[in-house]
Formats: sequence, structure tokens, C-alpha cells
Amino acid sequence: MQMTFMAFQLTNFQQESFNTDGFVVTDRLIDAVELPKLHKAFDDVFNGEFETGVRPDEVNWQQGESDPSLTRQICNGWKANRDIARIVLDQSLGKAIAKLSGWSGARIMIDNVIWKPPATKSLGFHQDNAYLSWFDPGEILTCWIALDDTTAEGGTIEFAKSSHRWQLGEAEGEFHAPADYRKPMRKAASRAGVNPEIHYVEVQAGGGSFHHGGTWHGSGANNGLNPRRALVLHAMPSDVKYVPNNFAQGIGPIYSRYKRLGDNTLDENYFPILWREDGYRTPQIDDYLEG
Repeated sequence: MQMTFMAFQLTNFQQESFNTDGFVVTDRLIDAVELPKLHKAFDDVFNGEFETGVRPDEVNWQQGESDPSLTRQICNGWKANRDIARIVLDQSLGKAIAKLSGWSGARIMIDNVIWKPPATKSLGFHQDNAYLSWFDPGEILTCWIALDDTTAEGGTIEFAKSSHRWQLGEAEGEFHAPADYRKPMRKAASRAGVNPEIHYVEVQAGGGSFHHGGTWHGSGANNGLNPRRALVLHAMPSDVKYVPNNFAQGIGPIYSRYKRLGDNTLDENYFPILWREDGYRTPQIDDYLEG
């Protein structure tokens, strides 16, 4: 199936920047024509309207029920809405992630549907790889796609430059609305003996970034006048396996429900392979996207 949006192509310069900084920012990941459809998809899922009839794995905010001062978040919106799925299941994004990481292939772990209206609070700094003890190898790489123009004042995502070179720490601190959203990162920087350099991802809608699973990142409050919506693809190596009986930490208790009895293979129905260097891609993806 041919996607309707641009196929992202990774450059050598972007690869070098990623290796050095632990992230790379790009002005264009999706075409502007996709933005209205994705804005509507965000409206739908946060209002409990799930196009496919399937509820996302994690619904952490709903209109009329949840604290309006908190950042809105849903995980695995791709299962509920095909416009979201067409982006996060894209083959070219999977290939770029695999190439940046040096993997032979990439599959989706989860997506994040993130909406930060004006006056909503921060998201705490963290390292993604600190939450992945339930599969091996426990590493991911993330593609973050801005669906609105982003600014530092508006609470865009922030990276601590080259922090993927610091030691991987334990998961700590609050994620939603911590009093000091950079505190865990500053502690890690102190342990590493460095003065952290913060980079704000300021791009127009449709741009975004890729970041290493060890890169410290978070975002401040939205003190601007406009919403800050982002669609996030967290991908893992295509050949990962479940770690037997190790689902107590991080998101394991949720996604362990997809483990088959007596088998540590991750089921492609729930963790589809986006791209593999031998040409393989989960064949059911196209049928699903066609509805």
C-alpha cells in the first residue's frame, strides 16, 4: 500500500548528528496535508471515539473526566484510529529508526498521542530505556512528530545534549506535572560530571525529531497561547524477545497480556514489524490500514 504522505529519507549528516548528540531534529517528517486529519483523530480519541472500535492500551486522559491542567496522553492510538496508524506504522520511519540504531529491523513498541493545551503542566525528564526490562534487547528509539508549530515557551520537547553517553539510570520521579521536571536529569548529569546543555525542538508542524532511548528528555509547561500536539512512535529492534517472568517494572504489566503461553516471541498482531533489511514487513498492516 502506498502511503499518502512523504517518505522520510535519512541523510548521512543526520546520522552523524544523532550519534554525537543522541537526537536529531528534522524540519519535515509528514506533509501538511496530513495535519487536519490528525488533529481530528486527536479530538476523537480524547473524546472516547475510537474509529476501529478498539480502545487504546492506555487512556490517561478523557474529555470531561480528567484534570484539564495535565498533559493529555494516550498510548497505542494506532489500534483505535487508522489516521494515527498510517503515520506510526509507516515503513520509511521504521527504516530510518533501524538505520539510526544499527538494527536489522524495527517494530513498533507503542505510540504516544500527546496533547498539551495552553496552561497545561510539564512532563518529567526521563530516559526511555530505563523502563524496558520486560523485553530483550531492552532498547528503543523514538520518532517525535510535531502536529503544531513548537516553541520553548509552548512546552516543546527538550533534550539534554549527548546524555545518551551518560550511564543508564533507574526510573525515578513523577512523569505528569512534577514540581521540578528537570530534577532527575540534573542528578544524572551531576553523577556524570557534566553541565547539561538543553536543546528545545522548535519546528513547524510536520517537523520533529528522533532520539536515542538513553537520551534524557522531557518538556516544560505550555506557557504559550497555542496547543502543542505531538504523535510519537517508540520502536524497538525487530528481533526482540520477552524476558520470561519479568513484567513487574515499567509498562510490562500492561503489555505482558500479549505474551503467548510458552513462547517468548512478540506477536506481530500487537507489535508489528515496520521494516527489516531483508524486505520483510508485517503483511497484515496494509489490510488493517485499508479498513
